[in-house]
Amino acid sequence: QRRIYIDLLSETVYSVNTQYGGNSIGLKKLALRLTIKRAMEEGWLSEHMFIIGVEGPRGRVTYFTGAYPSMSGKTSTAMLGRLIGDDLAYLRNVNGEVRAVNPEVGVFGIIEGINPTDDPLIYEVLTKPGEVIFSNVLITEDGGVYWNGKGEPVPERGTNYTGKWWKGKTDDKGNPIPPSHPNARFTVPLKAFKNLDPKYDDPNGVVVGGLIFGGRDPDTWVPVFEAFNWDHGVVTIAASLESERTAAVIGKPGEREFNPMANLDFLSVDLGVYITNYLKFGEGLEKPPKIFGVNYFLRDEQGRFLNSKEDKRVWLQWMERRVHGEVSAITTPIGYVPRYEDLRELFRSVLNRDYRLEDYNKQFAIRVSKLLDKIDRIWKIYSEIPTIPRKFFEILEEQKQRLIEAKGAYGDPIPPSRFES
Repeated sequence: QRRIYIDLLSETVYSVNTQYGGNSIGLKKLALRLTIKRAMEEGWLSEHMFIIGVEGPRGRVTYFTGAYPSMSGKTSTAMLGRLIGDDLAYLRNVNGEVRAVNPEVGVFGIIEGINPTDDPLIYEVLTKPGEVIFSNVLITEDGGVYWNGKGEPVPERGTNYTGKWWKGKTDDKGNPIPPSHPNARFTVPLKAFKNLDPKYDDPNGVVVGGLIFGGRDPDTWVPVFEAFNWDHGVVTIAASLESERTAAVIGKPGEREFNPMANLDFLSVDLGVYITNYLKFGEGLEKPPKIFGVNYFLRDEQGRFLNSKEDKRVWLQWMERRVHGEVSAITTPIGYVPRYEDLRELFRSVLNRDYRLEDYNKQFAIRVSKLLDKIDRIWKIYSEIPTIPRKFFEILEEQKQRLIEAKGAYGDPIPPSRFES
């Protein structure tokens, strides 16, 4: 059977019958489980997060960490900034502010769908001469490498995780076998990326201006929003993170999976202890980072995505300006959401594209019923964990009451303009 055994006393992890690279060839997720335990004991955070610098106005660089479940846009977001690290982060309180370092020297990510149009930086690294480790890809007859969604014609034949492969090959049930496995991966050195930040190896780390949490959410969260404060963000965004399952996780694709801080699979301590440590960590900060939620996968009633892949560039710029108080926001029951006028300006300056009010109202409508359903799901999960602090439920209840009051006053869903004073 597939098992991960963790011996916390001797700080040893045993990985048995797992085919996921992070538990076998890479060992990184084994080490992550051990550092999480140390972090709980010593009062810091060991997180499943990227670290990037976002370039703002006048040459300013603001650093963010970001936690996303697999296939939710984590690596693609990391490549939009000045790269410190794409997957792991240690966060410590240094003189009242959060500083983060990346403990890794490389990048380990899902390769499916990486193409020169959508992911030019990663594609360049994977296709130029250099050191790359591929897993579960197709090896072509001429010794080349192909993966699903590479943006090139599919080879006629080759060798993949099933052995010899050819176009039209099926499994025992008659299902088509793709050239590469949906969970195929790549590993490359950090220094291979031309967007590497000069501070990538600074032992003092970088000052964190914001923490970003995102998942694959078809119908509930708006594309980007900001928590009222640290505690509110920890409870209603980070600890309430859910995401549609993909091929990168065990389970039926499309089901909604609970994944607090995108770190659940790697926790080596009680979830209540982990949440409590997060809340206490914020108490000791003089300058706590802002906490943001993002959702790149919102869909309409017909299942069509409401945002393009490029829109995340705008969300990053809005968050960067919010860290420095340069744009205002609309206060809603779930936190602060962008004003249309600010996004319209950012879409023009960042993407050279018009942004319609009609699109804004669809994307940033407060979907009260869906949000209340989410609170009920999260409440049920945490109510069964005896170590969750009372403050957690108080914050959830406050959000629930704000949503109920808003629904009574404005209906459901609620366009953001109804909350403007």
